[in-house]
Amino acid sequence: MRNVDAAGLGIGDDHPTRIMGVLNVSSESPYDPSVFADPGEAAAYVDEELIDEGADIVDVGLESANKRFEVLSAEEELERLDTAVQTVESTSGDAVFSIETRYHEVAEAALDRGFDMVNDICGFADPEMPAVCEEYDVAVAKMASPPDIERPGAVEETPWAERKSAEWTESADYVDQVYEALRQNGLTDKTIVDPAFGGWSEAQTLEDDRETLRRLREFRALGRPTLISINRKNFLRSVADRSTEEALPVSLAATAMAVDRGAHVVRTHDVAETVDAAKIGDAFRRRLVADAEVGVEELDVTDPGELRRHAAAAGVEIDPEQRVRRALRVTGLDEAERERLEAAAAGTDATVAGADGALVIGTPEEITDLAESVEKPALTDALSRAATRSR
Repeated sequence: MRNVDAAGLGIGDDHPTRIMGVLNVSSESPYDPSVFADPGEAAAYVDEELIDEGADIVDVGLESANKRFEVLSAEEELERLDTAVQTVESTSGDAVFSIETRYHEVAEAALDRGFDMVNDICGFADPEMPAVCEEYDVAVAKMASPPDIERPGAVEETPWAERKSAEWTESADYVDQVYEALRQNGLTDKTIVDPAFGGWSEAQTLEDDRETLRRLREFRALGRPTLISINRKNFLRSVADRSTEEALPVSLAATAMAVDRGAHVVRTHDVAETVDAAKIGDAFRRRLVADAEVGVEELDVTDPGELRRHAAAAGVEIDPEQRVRRALRVTGLDEAERERLEAAAAGTDATVAGADGALVIGTPEEITDLAESVEKPALTDALSRAATRSR
């Protein structure tokens, strides 16, 4: 899993969950407490209600992404940028400032004027967006979307038969589409992936969002940190039959679950409470063994679907009935070491496969035996520790 540096803020497995507070300078935005037109009032809100309550990142929106409103042009977004910039300049607290936009022109102007990262709600539908983010060497959150700058999050509207195949389109479910939408148009080294929770299209259902949360670990196979935005969302409210005003408890419960399943950034309007929920998720999530020095990373795999994602990312075909035990990614092997691993796996149910590094799958006992076949003590130790880690 690649860690991302966002203006000095570490995001990823090696860091605590980061909290992204929200500020809107758009009159269309649906959450009134976070909407401001006056930079002084906006700055006070950012300092007192976001940063002081624990926000690591402040995400500033220039327009509402609600599909009921007309999409602003890049020029119209730029007209609102002054308020956002004046807010950042008037804020006394310490945070990473993110500009939410779908246009590379707006992202570039915001980065030139003091912003630290980008939140692209259209998933690089603007083909120049990745290049701008790479030029400025900034973190960028990429939300799963079709290649349409006017349809953020509406992954079902992607022409999948053209982009993948008719056969794939026929068999793919909603989570498959979200995963592939995040892969479309590539990922920068500092991309953070966002699975697009919420009613972004008429076709998206509450069960689609619930299934995405159930299968959140699958997105770890993309090798990038994950951002979630689930605060008071309808797919949670409907489970407990709560209004938006009553939905904070269900949001906090889901936040702790999401952190356990791999969320690294949580976008929220309820900062102080979400900080606590994220701390609970961090305290009780699975502790994976990772040793970058010798190239061993335990993968967060709990079911066959998650294993298939990692196998596909490694270019490995596995038995669809492959039983889940432990899964490790091993890099930096020389040819002799790899051959010894493969030989040790022969005749067992363990698997060693993959061109770019080795994907190692097996029981703790099998992986321990494999580890003993590598004549490199540090690697043997790392493999053994990962194999025998307590669940």
